Amino acid sequence: MAEPVVRIENVTMRFGPQAPALRGVSCVVEGGITGLVGPDGAGKTTLIRLMTGLLLPDEGRLSVLGLDTRGDMAPVQAAIGYMPQRFGLYEDLSVAENLDLYADLRGLASSERAEVFERLLSFTDLRRFTGRLAGRLSGGMKQKLGLACALLTKPRLLLLDEPSVGVDPVSRRDLWAMVRELAGDGIGVLWSTAYLDEAEACDRVLLLNAGELLFSGPPADLTRQVDGRVFRLTGVGRGRRAVLAEVLGGRGIVDGVIQGEAIRLVVAEGAQERDAAITEARSRAGVGAEVRPTPPRFEDAFIDMLGGGPGGRSQLAEASPMRAAGGDEAVIEARGLTKRFGDFTAADDISFSIPRGQIFGLLGPNGAGKSTTFKMLCGLLKPTSGEGRVAGFDLRRESAEARNQLGYMAQKFSLYGDLSVDQNLAFFAGAYGLAGPRRRERIALMKEVFALSPQSGISAKDLPLGFKQRLALACAVMHDPAALFLDEPTSGVDPVTRREFWTHINGLVEKGVTVLVTTHFMDEAEYCDRIALIYRGRAIALGSPDALRASVACPERPDPTMEDAFIALIERSRLVEAA
Repeated sequence: MAEPVVRIENVTMRFGPQAPALRGVSCVVEGGITGLVGPDGAGKTTLIRLMTGLLLPDEGRLSVLGLDTRGDMAPVQAAIGYMPQRFGLYEDLSVAENLDLYADLRGLASSERAEVFERLLSFTDLRRFTGRLAGRLSGGMKQKLGLACALLTKPRLLLLDEPSVGVDPVSRRDLWAMVRELAGDGIGVLWSTAYLDEAEACDRVLLLNAGELLFSGPPADLTRQVDGRVFRLTGVGRGRRAVLAEVLGGRGIVDGVIQGEAIRLVVAEGAQERDAAITEARSRAGVGAEVRPTPPRFEDAFIDMLGGGPGGRSQLAEASPMRAAGGDEAVIEARGLTKRFGDFTAADDISFSIPRGQIFGLLGPNGAGKSTTFKMLCGLLKPTSGEGRVAGFDLRRESAEARNQLGYMAQKFSLYGDLSVDQNLAFFAGAYGLAGPRRRERIALMKEVFALSPQSGISAKDLPLGFKQRLALACAVMHDPAALFLDEPTSGVDPVTRREFWTHINGLVEKGVTVLVTTHFMDEAEYCDRIALIYRGRAIALGSPDALRASVACPERPDPTMEDAFIALIERSRLVEAA
């Protein structure tokens, strides 16, 4: 029997007086691709850093490729490739200069570089971009460059810490194909991920929570634990957000998410509990609702093992006023928005309108023009031509009034890193004109809703990613805006936290708030009432999630997912352009 690539024996790791980051973890990592999953703060990055030798365990033993990391750190680091969670390259160096720098660091001989660089540039399809600064690459290309630098000297073990965060479905598919090819060449791969469909495709999975290992084995073994407990609630209609919130408050419901016009439910174990939960869910959904079994996914079992989702109650939405219905009047409107940077057209004649109390999704590959369109509608970027309106205010002539009506959560963490949580909340409350009791009320509510009180004095830059995103959302909704602009709000956060965010978003929409959102999580796109798919600066498709999926259905793929629809529509557009 082959020796495991990594052997972990009763490892514990502490940072200060708080609970251990890892607590008595024992497992092995074998060949092929091993997925590492768990909620924020579970200990995933700590475990990876222990494997690299960058950290040494407080207790227990960890061997990599048969070498003990305590005494053989240098040989371990020479034999592995490591791609950290945060972009570890130099943004003011070109692609070629980054490769040269990392080749120096890895001791790659000058005589070997031309051949190795050519192979990696071909493998990652970056040959056309060797002179481009790394900081100007799209998210997908940055990750491919990071992967290339990790492969300069062919490793026996490749450690990838959430390599697909912020990467669109097309680039994510390409990245996955590259890693699968590497595993086929005999390289062991550990892939930490927030995307549970990626974990489902791994050979084995390690599931961590609060520093403890809850599961180790093939993903199908975990998925089987919810066999017979997953259902689709159909016949719900346009009130599905309110129905989801009600159903999640019922007995025996472990988890629930929106899938187009349907709701996907995971119910508790036991025939009696299951039947009671189904009956109650059908009753809450109203006349015409039907509940049918559906095949379980790895994500269903993941949420079940962690004790279920966050429920359907949003304290944030409950504290928000019901906004008067505005008929068909658009709250957010784009009319022929176009933005050129020199000879490059980033957004070309983008038009859509979003009525009050709807969620509109802007989807597209990295670099397609989503964020450019987004920034024009926020008043952060002046369009070359066309106009945008928010809550009836023209963003060119009435920008101050428009901005007072919107809340904005940027793609990259854009708060003040050197200010504490409390200081950031106070600053944004003042920036939005909140004063006196109202200011104190809203700050206290944000801290309670987003569980920020324990982090009050911590600098924003030192927060875990999940809490950074919570703080950013808290600042965006501080002034109770009529329109909410969310640019990849859940990028990199775990599935449980993502559900928590969407519980708040759905609740606010039910109160009449209008939401414009970009996301690379295709399951989140299911929450949208309508979607515009942007590619090469143009809107190539517009419709509901169900309509977009139906538009790519075929005999070979009769029931496509949103990811299938995304990729198929992009490929269809490429074929039209090439014709």
